[in-house]
Amino acid sequence: MEGEVEERGHWESKVQFLLAVAGNVVGLGNVWRFPYLCYKNGGGAFLVPYLVFVVTCGVPLFLLETTIGQYTQEGSITCWKKLCPLAAGIGYAGQLIILYSCMTYIIILAWALLYLVFSFSSQLPWASCNNYWNTDDCVDYSTKNASVPWNNQTNSTSAATEFWERRVLAISGGIEEIGSIRWEVLLCVIAMWIICYFCIWKGVKSTGKVVYFTATFPYVMLLILLIRGLSLPGALQGVKFYLLPEASRLTDPQVWMEAGSQIFFSYSIGVGSLTVLGSYNKLKNNCYKDCLWLCLLNSGTSVVAGFAVFSVLGFMAHEQGVPIAEVAESGPGLAFIAYPQAVAMMPLPQLWSICFFVMLILLGLDTQFVTMEVVMTSITDMFPKVMRRAGRREKFLILFCLICFFCQLVMITEGGMYVFQMMDYYACNGACILFISVFETLALGWIFGADRLYDIIKDMTGMNANPFFKICWLYLTPLVSLGSFLCSLIEYQPLTFNRWYVYPDWAYVLGWLLALSSILLVPGCALYKLITGTGTLKQRCHHLCQPEPDNLST
Repeated sequence: MEGEVEERGHWESKVQFLLAVAGNVVGLGNVWRFPYLCYKNGGGAFLVPYLVFVVTCGVPLFLLETTIGQYTQEGSITCWKKLCPLAAGIGYAGQLIILYSCMTYIIILAWALLYLVFSFSSQLPWASCNNYWNTDDCVDYSTKNASVPWNNQTNSTSAATEFWERRVLAISGGIEEIGSIRWEVLLCVIAMWIICYFCIWKGVKSTGKVVYFTATFPYVMLLILLIRGLSLPGALQGVKFYLLPEASRLTDPQVWMEAGSQIFFSYSIGVGSLTVLGSYNKLKNNCYKDCLWLCLLNSGTSVVAGFAVFSVLGFMAHEQGVPIAEVAESGPGLAFIAYPQAVAMMPLPQLWSICFFVMLILLGLDTQFVTMEVVMTSITDMFPKVMRRAGRREKFLILFCLICFFCQLVMITEGGMYVFQMMDYYACNGACILFISVFETLALGWIFGADRLYDIIKDMTGMNANPFFKICWLYLTPLVSLGSFLCSLIEYQPLTFNRWYVYPDWAYVLGWLLALSSILLVPGCALYKLITGTGTLKQRCHHLCQPEPDNLST
């Protein structure tokens, strides 16, 4: 009936929940960040700090957030009413970080879509130097008989680099030179927003169906690329380079910090995504077993992706006769320069390029639309009587997409890459997520109570969780998160672009304001609630540390 408040709903099956979470946590970071970090930080030795963070932070927080979502049946903001109202700022801070991520992540998808379109060309445009955007310094490294060896070409740039910087980005000299909008990227951004909108416009009813394809098909693409990569000459050297242990790196604190940041990013912990996805489970779902399998899937995908990536980079280094360290890249450099350049050197380059960019788009797409669903659910749960009426969600989702779209227009200009990197480095920073995680575990482990959480898992799943999780929630996770947060501040390096461009002072100030915008919400909301409450300070603290009685789950 028109105007009637609709039910919140649940996943139609456990498979939908598992695929939605897998789609959210298995993303671009598994393909373009983990393999690079592994090679850079001691190869197989990097797995030691990685596993330490998996055990002390990754799995405990993954289980914690999924459990509180399933227990409260609420989004990542309103769930705190049922747990510890004083800590509601954690929910707001997580949503703000997700909002920033929504704006930056979809830009990457737009770039990947543009590359996918170009992959259907008769000749890949990044495979030669015969294009109008190329300079005299351009060298086509895809041909074996390049007239000058790689090592002697100190001022040269590859055809793939010039295509990326001069054709796709048309990058300006700095953040001060914003320039005009790149219309091709703009069209791709619009296309990605439209796809994401229709993936989630009906809530979990549509999201649950779409993930059957978006969460599984990337694994088909990854398997194809893995088999192809391992069959190439030089692949074995690439794999050795990726995993060869260098135990001396374990004494470097930077290695441990990067392992920690990778876990917090790739497990999607600290921002409330898992809380929202868990909240659509039925109350008696065995989330304990689900979480353990999903964590294993996430880390396993990262390791397998490393074989797919470094086998191809090994081939590229073999063809060019250079060390693998010279072709290894991370982030956009891997996805839009190194890998396309390697693909251009293979037989049937268009086919492998299409496979790679389809995989990238699908990996990023389900992370993006599930993230949007998290924001929509959290806001809907704050105003259920308004938002759960027929047609309201769809209208608000359009408004949300438009706000994000207009805010990100500056990132698709000629100077947009500088803005994009600043947003990614500061606003979506690992330090912000570490800060939130410290207070999340303190609020739930000490105020709400680790014993109570343990009993909730037993009541919902019928299983006793490993007592080690209790130790993590009380001691290990907050201490490790706090130590990592402090290290990230001590070891802070100002952002640079391409190792040469230094941002102006006002850009660094703006970057820190973006970082503080989420961090300060945690103490800010707590102070606001304490100031506006009634009774003595002790009574207010006591009241705000107790779950609201009318909202307790039954």
